[in-house]
Amino acid sequence: MKRFFALTSLLCLSLASAALAAPGDKPNIIYILCDDLGYGDVKCLNPEGKIATPHMDRLAKEGMIFTDAHSGSSVCTPTRYGIMTGRYAWRSKLQSAVLGGLSPRLIEQGRMTVANLLKDKGYATACVGKWHIGMDWVKTGEVSELSIETPAQVNNVDYTKPITNGPQSVGFDTYFGISASLDMVPYCFIENDRVPANPTATMKLIMNAAEGKNSFTREGPATPGFRGEDVLPAFTQRALKIIGEKAAGAKKGDPFFIYMPLNSPHTPILPSEKWQGKSGISLYADFVMETDDAIGQVMRATEEAGISQDTLIIVTSDNGCSPSADYPKLATFGHNPSGVMRGHKADIYDGGHRVPFIVRWPAKVKADQKSAQLLCLTDFMATAAEIVDARLPETAAEDSFSFLPALLGQSGKATRQSVIHHSIQGAFALREGDWKLELCPGSGGWSEPRPGTPAEKGLPDTQLYNLASDIGEKNNLQAEKPEIVAKMKSELEKIVADGRSTPGAPQKNAVEVVLRKPVPAVKPKKKQAK
Repeated sequence: MKRFFALTSLLCLSLASAALAAPGDKPNIIYILCDDLGYGDVKCLNPEGKIATPHMDRLAKEGMIFTDAHSGSSVCTPTRYGIMTGRYAWRSKLQSAVLGGLSPRLIEQGRMTVANLLKDKGYATACVGKWHIGMDWVKTGEVSELSIETPAQVNNVDYTKPITNGPQSVGFDTYFGISASLDMVPYCFIENDRVPANPTATMKLIMNAAEGKNSFTREGPATPGFRGEDVLPAFTQRALKIIGEKAAGAKKGDPFFIYMPLNSPHTPILPSEKWQGKSGISLYADFVMETDDAIGQVMRATEEAGISQDTLIIVTSDNGCSPSADYPKLATFGHNPSGVMRGHKADIYDGGHRVPFIVRWPAKVKADQKSAQLLCLTDFMATAAEIVDARLPETAAEDSFSFLPALLGQSGKATRQSVIHHSIQGAFALREGDWKLELCPGSGGWSEPRPGTPAEKGLPDTQLYNLASDIGEKNNLQAEKPEIVAKMKSELEKIVADGRSTPGAPQKNAVEVVLRKPVPAVKPKKKQAK
């Protein structure tokens, strides 16, 4: 029955998309992915928030907010893999944590990406920003494949040689950005497949100067004169340049796609000088405001170029806000980056993966709309395919459901009925309707109770919450509702085993997927020297 509803929804959706995909009717697409921006950091999503976000608020007023959108993971790399491929990253080799700046390409050879799909439909494609899905540097020594490089490995690369298997290998015509998070090596820009200025210096950046602590990013190779404060402005200016160059062609029916994964407001928390102190709250709040301004500049560029009506802009975040934002300090100003939700980045709780998701497409999407439809960032690929009338093969976008009907205001059954959540430690959860099943005793991440800590010891190994009445995930109902636990666990196991959550032939996961991973012992914190 569940598959019947899904197939019926997809049939209705294909009829709707056929009307959209007439020649010359393909919108320009700009996908802006903020880095560690919390759901509660955006004023239009959290009226109690204290950080001004006028540009995201305007985008929402002129478009649609999805209030129940989730990243594919509660950390960076797996979410980005999911956006590009329409597939949960835990189906790949990466079963927990994130890649480093020197890690090899994670996206499997031959796998379709949304950039490939749009390029094949005549789009000019550009990626501007933080990649963090791996690329193949020319190595001179060992570098970790599925984890952040060690201090001993940071110089095991010949930075003068071209990079292979980067963004251009998965469908992007051009790339300008950084290989991973700005707290990882190397500290340099990449232009297409090369580093324009060889990182001959050694550098580390302060994580958050407002904390008053001597906390720094990983030390390693850097381009002389590289400054963390300049990265977000550089990404913004490059995106504006591309919009300006592509606008004339777009008006003639030659659309463009810009994937713009920002480095902000992730650590190191380095707003540019003119934004420091703007919020009156903290450097993190300043950085959020600068991020919002970058989004506003992109919006204005499309408007001034006369292409805003036919440009689909999506603004979202790769996961929840990081504790590095200093939640206690923000709380003294009455601000909670997670809003009313429990947890933060890295966690299985909703604060780890429920993210802002705002869409503007004036030609098709009515202004000032809200949707409570369940959505995952993996859904971008199926939505893009429906918009441009592309057929997805069974070996692609296995976990991607189009949200086009919601954008168009069409009534009927939502295409996505459930979503799987995944924490940094590799803990799993299944959300279906109001119910959320979590296969771990604690956060599965960085908030308490953390995996392997005394606070977690003795807790039930399963959690079940009714989010309709308990959005804060405080009242564990697993003992009272064993039948729901059993049903949802069975559904989760089937989705994992099938290699897909969409209708179609079963597919293979890259490796065996373990639903309950062994929890490593937590090392005691080292005492700081007095």
